[in-house]
Amino acid sequence: MNALVIPISSLRENTPDSRWHARLELRISCTSRGSRLSRCRHRGPLYVQKPFYPEGPDLAHIYLLHPPGGLVSGDLLQLDATVEAGAKALFTTPGAGRVYRARFDRTLQQQCNHLVVADGASLEWLPLENIVYRGANACLETRVELGENSHFMGWEVTSLGLPASGVDFDRGQLQQRLIISREGRPLLIEALQLSEDSPALYGSRAGMQGLPINGIFVAGPFDERTLDDLLLAQCREVLAEPKNACLVGVSVVGGFLLARYLGSNSEQARRLFVALWQRLRPHLIGRPGCAPRIWST
Repeated sequence: MNALVIPISSLRENTPDSRWHARLELRISCTSRGSRLSRCRHRGPLYVQKPFYPEGPDLAHIYLLHPPGGLVSGDLLQLDATVEAGAKALFTTPGAGRVYRARFDRTLQQQCNHLVVADGASLEWLPLENIVYRGANACLETRVELGENSHFMGWEVTSLGLPASGVDFDRGQLQQRLIISREGRPLLIEALQLSEDSPALYGSRAGMQGLPINGIFVAGPFDERTLDDLLLAQCREVLAEPKNACLVGVSVVGGFLLARYLGSNSEQARRLFVALWQRLRPHLIGRPGCAPRIWST
């Protein structure tokens, strides 16, 4: 089955406060030829060129492309992706996402990902980090809906400000949510809200301790026999490796293994999450780690 690609023309509104509303609809189907991109419909500058199969035909690697590279005031990026029953897919991005400083009108900058993983399917959500610039007004949300016996592995890493350039996130707003559910019942809800009205959350020891990089890694659901004390101990060994100062931890919530990172280096966060992904992948979806080729470019 060949992918159906339907481009829908969309230009920035011809106003001083121009904006992009971009939407991408994807469907991965399980066919006699493996996991195929059976639907690819885009509106605006958000699309994929083609799937790749470095692991064979049963698992599609999908690269999400956003040529503008970032969000300005009024922009909306919307991804609706369905991995149908029995299909397998891995999504990643060729570069970091960016949320630039908002204009004076403070119009919201939004990215909404809606991911459906049907019965017996698997989805790996492995984007590069989002960089939220000083003065941004952002809402970043990822919703994952699981079917019976489906599996999800993924991470989200967020850089507040530009720490390598010494630019702090000392003004601006960020709402960030990760919600995983099954049959309408939430299994995991993670939320972060930063604003100029609550500076203590970013700077206090009970909050983010002034550390600009935060990340979460999620894998599951596991059954109790698979997620035993030995595997948890191995994951904690992975997180114990970094020499640079950071805060990391592993926990289990509702059959999901969660790892959290708080530090000052997005590359360090991603290396740790990649190591966890490679350790857990054989146990969750029965495959060794196979890094997308674009990570090496």
